[in-house]
Amino acid sequence: MSIPTTMRAVRITEHGSPEVLEHVEVPVPALRADEVLVSVRAVALNNTDLWTREGAYGRAGDPTALSGWRGPVDFPRIQGADVAGRVVAVGDGADPGLVGRRVVVDPAIYDGAGPEANPIGLMGSERDGGYAELVTAPAARAHDVTDSALTDDQLASLPTAYGTALGMIERGRLRQGETVLVSGASGGVGLALVQLARARGARVVAISSGSKIDAVREAGAHEVVDRAQDVVAQVRAAAPEGIDVGLDVVAGDLVSDGLPLLREGGRWVIAGALGGYAVDLDVRRLYLHNAQVIGSAMHTPRHFELLMDLAREAAVRPVVAAAFPLDQAARAQEELARRRHVGKIVLHP
Repeated sequence: MSIPTTMRAVRITEHGSPEVLEHVEVPVPALRADEVLVSVRAVALNNTDLWTREGAYGRAGDPTALSGWRGPVDFPRIQGADVAGRVVAVGDGADPGLVGRRVVVDPAIYDGAGPEANPIGLMGSERDGGYAELVTAPAARAHDVTDSALTDDQLASLPTAYGTALGMIERGRLRQGETVLVSGASGGVGLALVQLARARGARVVAISSGSKIDAVREAGAHEVVDRAQDVVAQVRAAAPEGIDVGLDVVAGDLVSDGLPLLREGGRWVIAGALGGYAVDLDVRRLYLHNAQVIGSAMHTPRHFELLMDLAREAAVRPVVAAAFPLDQAARAQEELARRRHVGKIVLHP
């Protein structure tokens, strides 16, 4: 196909409310030798979009400082980490056989080339992302899913939410037959945790509320406790022998309340702070019971390969709550911030 010289995109030029999202015509990004150019069919929203736009990540020593995921954002920045689309061109050093292939892009920027490399940046934050008709990505990060039965919207829902969830599960060493507690279970990462933990053969106790409880149960949770009531008492009733692994995207008071729920040698994995970043922790609950608190930021290349294997087999099926055209990105982010939905919200460039 003929590659245009300009494209539609949504970008931010400063931190702020949804009004800072601007729908503009911009040059198509230049293609480097080791990169592919992807025609974006769907791009999913994440909390990282909100927090990057707001500058809500803080900095070491100053938690209230305006900052992106890993430091100051280089404006203007096209948002959007989660891209599904088709390769329309490749750089001189990339495999020309990728042209025309359906791909999911691993949005992580890693600190090395190995399978256990750590993410130190993210598409849509440290480099331009998929709120656009076209996006470039390293060829090594464009995973061929041409034969997957999943829709473009479902594929776009995988990278950050399911990648983060699988990273938590892998770092928490969740095994078949163990009991796992999932917080924030109706959100993108939470619902992914429920589905992936159930697929691994774990017994899943999830925390949700209100009308979302049934949807979380339908996603695979064995038990769902209502966060509007006494969570600890409900979890003790649902899992009287204790929890092997806590998979937590809420943090805040749940960490101090939840650690006593762990069995001997239990693991509490944290990948978010929706309930607050300040934690009052009784360390005796750790060393007296050989428990561990594990931080988990996204995934490694090995984790993402495992996720793409699941995508090719359609072994997990993301729930898509709503889709918006690209020029309604601000409305889509407002909908995401309201947290009334279950599943993922996507944009269609």
